[in-house]
Amino acid sequence: MGKKSFAALSAFVLTVAMMAAPFAEAAEVTRDSYKEAVEPICKTNVQANERILKGVKGEVKAGKLKPAAAKFSKAAEALHKAIGKLKAVPQPTADEARLAKWLKYIEEEEGFFIKIAKKLKAGDKNGATAMQIRLSHTASQANNTVLPFEFKYCRVEPSKFS
Repeated sequence: MGKKSFAALSAFVLTVAMMAAPFAEAAEVTRDSYKEAVEPICKTNVQANERILKGVKGEVKAGKLKPAAAKFSKAAEALHKAIGKLKAVPQPTADEARLAKWLKYIEEEEGFFIKIAKKLKAGDKNGATAMQIRLSHTASQANNTVLPFEFKYCRVEPSKFS
């Protein structure tokens, strides 16, 4: 390879490396940047659940199980959408395992919303209560998994809704 070819190749490689550098830095995700990206998703879901599940405790106590079941089904749908958005957010490399575990718990919570809805629709108030207890336990596990992130809206508090 001649000196001119080598110099041109070196200049090209250097240019490509310089152009790629900002993208490499942009790809670096920190806990803070992850938190900034996911908190609005969680906030939207929390607000949706507050609206959807408003009055559900009273409905269950009054024996209006079918309307309560419909609310839990809608809440499960909202959570399903939020999970998809959460999964799309780039994660800090060092926390990938922790966040995968957290998202698994969130998916389990969605499943409990669905199970609660099915139990209520079937008139099984006690079964729905048992699912609620399991939901609360899973929510605690999810919250404990992501304590280092100090989430505000991504902390799950199912006791607010049931």
